Amino acid sequence: ASAIIKRYVDLGNALNVTALNAIGTKYICLLNVTELNTIDPNSLKLTSLDPSACSQLTKDILYTKAKRAFSDQQYFPAYYKLIEPYLGGAPAVDLRALSKDNVNMKVSTLAKLRRDSLMSLTPSEVQRLLGLNLGELERWQNTSPIRDWIQVQKQSELDELHVGLTGGTQEGYLNIVTPKFEPPSSAPLGPVAMMFHLLPALLMSFLMMLILS
Repeated sequence: ASAIIKRYVDLGNALNVTALNAIGTKYICLLNVTELNTIDPNSLKLTSLDPSACSQLTKDILYTKAKRAFSDQQYFPAYYKLIEPYLGGAPAVDLRALSKDNVNMKVSTLAKLRRDSLMSLTPSEVQRLLGLNLGELERWQNTSPIRDWIQVQKQSELDELHVGLTGGTQEGYLNIVTPKFEPPSSAPLGPVAMMFHLLPALLMSFLMMLILS
């Protein structure tokens, strides 16, 4: 399939609506960066794709194109449904904007967000994103990356959600990083190490000379 798509593009054919519908969700992840960049954003208006299983780079590119394609719907309720399949490439700033629009995001969609975007969201922002689906979050709390997100939140802020999330950081909690020491070498002691080893005996001899002199 990848070879066929490459041949199609190399012959000068555009990845238009017809081509994207033929490629579909099944093969969209096979497109390389060059092929993805040839997609006209307007083509996404007339095709149905779900790139959630693709690489992060693919999701980032398609999200940017989808956002441009649906920009004329941005202030209408329909916008969220149009952009939802592409949210795996959304930066945190765009997710914060969506949190103000009562989008009632599914927890399964939340779990597929860009990791860095998810990790930067506060509990209150996640609450506004999920809306009516907030209660479902407890069922996902032991699943990555939701678990990882919980672990970097203050437990007191998680408690304010009233959905039973546990595993956040307690007030005054410090992450102490234990330094890693190299294991002692079995090689013979070097001159410096030998000097430190003999130092007590040398010091004692020096003191005895002072006392007897």
